[in-house]
Amino acid sequence: MLNFLLGLFSSDVAIDLGTATTLVYVKGRGIVLQEPSLVVVHKSTNQILAVGNDAKLMLGRTPGSIVSIRPMKDGVIADFEVTERMLRYFISKVHNRRSLIRPRIVVAIPSGCTEVEKRAVRDSAEQAGAREVYLVEEPMAAAIGAGMPIAEPQGNMIVDIGGGTTEVAVISLGDIVYGKSIRVAGDELDEAIINYIKRTYNILVGERTAEDIKIQIGSAFPLEQELRMQIKGRDLVTGLPKTIELTSEEVRGALEEPLVPIIETIKMTLERTPPELAADIVDRGIILAGGSSLLKNLDERLRDETGVPVNLADDPTTAVAMGAGHLLDRSMDFLKRISVLEKEYV
Repeated sequence: MLNFLLGLFSSDVAIDLGTATTLVYVKGRGIVLQEPSLVVVHKSTNQILAVGNDAKLMLGRTPGSIVSIRPMKDGVIADFEVTERMLRYFISKVHNRRSLIRPRIVVAIPSGCTEVEKRAVRDSAEQAGAREVYLVEEPMAAAIGAGMPIAEPQGNMIVDIGGGTTEVAVISLGDIVYGKSIRVAGDELDEAIINYIKRTYNILVGERTAEDIKIQIGSAFPLEQELRMQIKGRDLVTGLPKTIELTSEEVRGALEEPLVPIIETIKMTLERTPPELAADIVDRGIILAGGSSLLKNLDERLRDETGVPVNLADDPTTAVAMGAGHLLDRSMDFLKRISVLEKEYV
């Protein structure tokens, strides 16, 4: 009864704590924040100078006394203290006012998290001001956010490609029948582009430039009309700024290496799915979620490789946050059944 009364006065939140982007869903309001998981800190004083969007504007442009920190790596916490401060900042930002009642928080985590990593996420959320913390596996949250009938006795296959991890899962009757999490995703795609330009042109480009290249001309399958893009970087021989032109064919070749393990994981999941559920997936198709699933023609590439229909979620970038948020509107029994069990921490 006490928790019910507290819930009436607090703004419960759901958080997609991503490697690249953090999204915050507030009960009754929807997604109210979508900002980079990035913090700028002064080295000597340890003072936080910027978080999220403000921090991204400074990325690659800070002097030696100031560092940009991505507290999440491969979907899990790499820097506990900075993560807690980042969470506290985002939670206070979405509330706009100081709440006397601490919120209940649902946090989406990669399905491959270790018990230590799960505890770190839970502790960070508690330190940031949570009354109760529930951890939900990302593929489950993404499936709910994509509107898949997870509670039905039928196979639902979700592929969530984020910044740090790729989550592949087959869900039936409200649970994951088979799932696989690999730490290859959007960050590795960006890194592959940086390495290709460095190796081929002797030019160094930053993370932001690599991400822009991936978004604008990157693809996983040949385009109807191939694209070109001018990019600026630093010549490693002369040390001077230089401009070159990249083609979408080049970028597609550069992306092949990190794409292979993602595709192989999807194939392996299909191979290990029970026959009846596999038949459902052939009928219903695979649903793609996560920001990196927006890579041009990735759905066509997967259709070609697996022979199974592949469709994008209505809004791939927000599917996990929306799914975690919808859990706040469900019964506590359902939330507890879907979430990572408390007994794992005992």
